[in-house]
Amino acid sequence: MSHGRPLIGVTTQTLQAIDGIPQELPMSWVMNQRYVHAVMTAGGVPVLIPLLAEDPATLRAIYDRIDGLLVPGGVDIDPAYYRTPRHEKLGRLDPARDTSEVVMTRWAVKEGKPMLGLCRGLQILNVAFGGSLWQDLTDERPGSLKHDYFPTAGWARDHKAHHVEVKHDSRLGEALVDVDVPVNSMHHQGIRDLGYGLIPTAWAPDGLIEAAEATDGFAVGVQWHPEMFDGGESAVGHLFEAFVDASRGTARLA
Repeated sequence: MSHGRPLIGVTTQTLQAIDGIPQELPMSWVMNQRYVHAVMTAGGVPVLIPLLAEDPATLRAIYDRIDGLLVPGGVDIDPAYYRTPRHEKLGRLDPARDTSEVVMTRWAVKEGKPMLGLCRGLQILNVAFGGSLWQDLTDERPGSLKHDYFPTAGWARDHKAHHVEVKHDSRLGEALVDVDVPVNSMHHQGIRDLGYGLIPTAWAPDGLIEAAEATDGFAVGVQWHPEMFDGGESAVGHLFEAFVDASRGTARLA
């Protein structure tokens, strides 16, 4: 593993899986530039990963060449992955993305390759290791706060919706430093049952798990979108730097 600028793979999403673009058009793979810039600012070299779910050998060849895996936010995960019927409020799905991200996340955690999951990325980390999700927090989890501050409803992506309590003796706690952190919130689903080998590391005021990480290696997921804040914000702290440092094989001191 190089001690220079590590190569960070950023998974993409299928364009037809968002914004109602007609399915009959040729498919494209895209991703928000904020994730790319967050990796660059932290010292990594970002590359976008195509969703080659139908070609696992090529997907593996790409995975083998990256030093770290970033799984960004996006659409809902098919509940078939956690053996649950579809809820009526389940959103749009992206099957190729589900398969590609679950497979690569399992590879990364089992092989010790650093992985960072953001919003959907936390949920992928959880589902990949046997966890389940609330498909709609409002309907399925009485007493939940409002978590769905979506830009499509007029909310700014950096709107600080609520605080999270962070476990200080964790990789996330070391990266954020603060234990009471205001975060943005753009999700209607969340962790129900925690996946095998994961520990919770942050909670919303309503008790919802807002972050989790593997017990070994650097595999960290958060439910908010730190890429939307400047590096000085407590919701970001040194999270991207810690991930990039882990990917180059060096440890960051808090």
